[in-house]
Amino acid sequence: MRHRQTRTTRGTLSRRSLVHAALAVGAAAVAGIGTSGCGASRTEPSPLATGRGTPMPETTERPGERRILLAYYSRTGENYYYGGRRILEVGNTEVLAGMIRQLIGCDVYEIEAADPYPYSYDATVDRNVREQNDSARPDIANPLRSISDYDTVLVGSPIWNNRVPMIMSTFVESLDFGGKTLYPFVTYAVSGLGSTERDYAASAPSATIGEGLAVRGEEVQSAQSQAEQWLRRLRLRS
Repeated sequence: MRHRQTRTTRGTLSRRSLVHAALAVGAAAVAGIGTSGCGASRTEPSPLATGRGTPMPETTERPGERRILLAYYSRTGENYYYGGRRILEVGNTEVLAGMIRQLIGCDVYEIEAADPYPYSYDATVDRNVREQNDSARPDIANPLRSISDYDTVLVGSPIWNNRVPMIMSTFVESLDFGGKTLYPFVTYAVSGLGSTERDYAASAPSATIGEGLAVRGEEVQSAQSQAEQWLRRLRLRS
């Protein structure tokens, strides 16, 4: 966000929190373009979008593979788009998470805000600035109790005002990352990874912070090759 232009084991992940294997890939979520002064265009949701409410297999990993959790926060609604605005039915980070999910065996957990962020882009910017200034820890609606079953956690979010949303600090600080490797991935407007790696190192000092992936939100639809190369560098994909 530009500041002002700005596995699963039973009882660990709830069914509500697990996202179906058919996460958004090739979504039409980035089809519309809005420009300042011309209103915001609306995109159509992908028929493969999130499968919310659909139970997920107990595990999607093959025997002998690293146990991987993909956890992400993504925002729908009015978003920044090359200086203008567009309406997202599927958030950019969810589209990228879907691509990653298609490339590796992992379980997926969607972080949901107890107090959802506004539909309006500018109102979300204002709230985010307040939360950053207050070092706030927004509540999560569907908190995850443990990541003890996982070796590797891929953590995805947008970048807002040069860093991940404060709800990501809530998520990381609430869990024991001892012995885990955390790989961040983000979608952004202007600032790449921003302070992501440094912030996660501070929030999860017991974790090993690995190489991150940053994809421009406006270009996320064509990012599958970028995601695949990143996963190969991490040795999560052959």
